[in-house]
Amino acid sequence: MPKVENTPAAYPYSFRELPASSQPKLGQVNAFRLEESVVSGIQPKQYSRRDYYKIALIRGHYAYHYADKSLEVAGPALMFFNPQVPYTWQPLAADTTGYFCIFREEFLHAPGGLNLLELPLFRPGGDPAYLLTASQDQEVSALFEKMLAELASDYVLKYDLLRNYAAELVHYALKLRPATTYYPHPDAKSRLAAVFGELLERQFPIESPARRLGLRSASDFARQLAVHVNHLNRCVRDTTGKTTTAHIAERLAAEARALLRHTDWNIAEVGYSLGFDEPAHFNYFFKKQTGQTPSAFRLV
Repeated sequence: MPKVENTPAAYPYSFRELPASSQPKLGQVNAFRLEESVVSGIQPKQYSRRDYYKIALIRGHYAYHYADKSLEVAGPALMFFNPQVPYTWQPLAADTTGYFCIFREEFLHAPGGLNLLELPLFRPGGDPAYLLTASQDQEVSALFEKMLAELASDYVLKYDLLRNYAAELVHYALKLRPATTYYPHPDAKSRLAAVFGELLERQFPIESPARRLGLRSASDFARQLAVHVNHLNRCVRDTTGKTTTAHIAERLAAEARALLRHTDWNIAEVGYSLGFDEPAHFNYFFKKQTGQTPSAFRLV
């Protein structure tokens, strides 16, 4: 399984925390110049978890990989990255420049405002890349420069301005035609299987009995990756030798054992957190996977 990458511990840049007096519900945000953040000679990490949204203006020659598809870009493009689906981008030349900003969903999600997952540029299977002309590049660059300037300022309401600038970038892209020249990656099967494994793993550990598992079936994962469930099943089986359902069941059973062993949650709470509405269904699943009932396992 790919290693989980979180912010800020495992990434070369981090969020700027909102001051306590400045509308904490807006979440976190930061912005950077791309050339100041890319480490020369180091290849990008493969399909790592990122727990934030990202908007980037990237100039140069590079490839963007998403699920089992890739997009090669030459020239300036406005790119949108969704934390719900792992991705990676690969510089193909040494002169890559640009900007990017990172933020959590709550930073833009205000009452009556944008719902990011409903937008085609953030939605799985949507259009994340928008090619820019030279004049459009200048306009988008100006917005990023404004973000950088505000982040360095002591203006009390600067996070309101930053939210407006980020929303303006979103609307700017919505008015453009997307770059939809995607092509299947040569190693599409293993790529899709790796993304499935990352999406499965990123749901764990479960830290509260009130937090339920979001993706529990092959269909759930296929929907998240915007692929047909039969295609996902074939890729996972051909790559790993096991079915998608088997991977999910094994990981659920492993988490169930950990929760039964290391928490004081009752069995119904453990089952509910793993997506089982009825304790009897959880008992049946656990015994089928381990040969023991949950209560018997807890006594060992």
